[in-house]
Amino acid sequence: MIIISLLLIISSFLFALQKNEILFYPGKLNVVKGEDRNLNISFPFSLDYKNGDSKVQTIYNEGSKSYNLNGLETGEEQLKLKLLGVIPLKNVKLNVIERPHLVPGGNAIGVRLNTRGVLVVAITDVIDINGQRSSPAKEAGLKVGDSILAINDEKIVNAEQVVKKLNEIKDEEVTLKILRNKTEMEVKARSVKCLQDNSYRLGIWVRDKTTGIGTLTYLNPANMTFGALGHGIADIDTGELLSVEDGLIMNAKVSDITQGKKGEPGEIKGVFYKSDEVLGEIKINDEFGIYGKLEEDYFTKNQLETIPIAFKEEVKVGEAYILTTIEDNKIEKFTINIDKIEDHDRPNQKSMVIKITDPRLIDKTGGIVQGMSGSPIIQDGKLVGSVTHVFINDPTKGYGLFIEWMLEKSDGL
Repeated sequence: MIIISLLLIISSFLFALQKNEILFYPGKLNVVKGEDRNLNISFPFSLDYKNGDSKVQTIYNEGSKSYNLNGLETGEEQLKLKLLGVIPLKNVKLNVIERPHLVPGGNAIGVRLNTRGVLVVAITDVIDINGQRSSPAKEAGLKVGDSILAINDEKIVNAEQVVKKLNEIKDEEVTLKILRNKTEMEVKARSVKCLQDNSYRLGIWVRDKTTGIGTLTYLNPANMTFGALGHGIADIDTGELLSVEDGLIMNAKVSDITQGKKGEPGEIKGVFYKSDEVLGEIKINDEFGIYGKLEEDYFTKNQLETIPIAFKEEVKVGEAYILTTIEDNKIEKFTINIDKIEDHDRPNQKSMVIKITDPRLIDKTGGIVQGMSGSPIIQDGKLVGSVTHVFINDPTKGYGLFIEWMLEKSDGL
């Protein structure tokens, strides 16, 4: 009998846990100034709150067994979740903010990115003029994925400069400043004279720039910034994120599409030129996309409408659409479904699972293809996120990233 009673108590408690969604929220929630937000909190749980001089007005609704929060002024407040009104379970920080409004993208962009220093993409042996095989780079401790920032205190900006500098120094010992896993360090190395062409080499292949096609996610008129891609730009050989020295995004035109199939990702191909079509300058390249500053006169030249964003807790399973470009430079709307919202309390590229449902897009591309990353996702009139990845075994499905997390990346620009 005691066991049955305990099981009933445990079952009731677990049921209450499922009903009270705040228990599964992160420790910080956004409340939009001037808007109501409802939290489902019912017995045996309750919120400890204060009104009066608070930035948030909190009202308990007896009928719906829930709390209604209204943001009165911007700032932070803290609520306490308690069990049986006594036992503290969780502190919830409320951040009262203005709802950001952004211009959704969807247009194809060309990306030109110059790396910080030069990226080591391969390490090889060198046969010297005596016929001896060695690897000066390997002996110095260089690794694929390292970025060479300076040689003997001279800043390195491109691959040609590395060749020139090594041949000036010849076989003397050099100091290389490198960047490895976001940490700067120095290594010593000594070039050898190569039998093949009598030049001095360390036995490295390096890259100093990359180009490609992607999709713009948003423009922010409040601080003249942009966000695109929804994932970072990595080196094709090393898989390492490229460290940005500078870069540009430009208007592009879609010229061809390779349709995606099961096990074979498709690709959008496009053309762009360095001309008057520059949109902005890249400042950040990280795992959640590329971010930067728009040209100063961009919004005076272009009359664009903004829409509100949705915060991650407002995104729901159901119908939505994306904006993307599959022909020339024409932005079009295509229907999708948000199949699943992933439960992450930290920024994650795989925030939600999406499925392309638009027959025309499936017929044209097979679903999500390379180059479509960054396409804005819109639900109920709000910008909720961007397309980031495709499922290799089902190109109609992929992942999306919450727009809220993309905005956090460009806040400091």
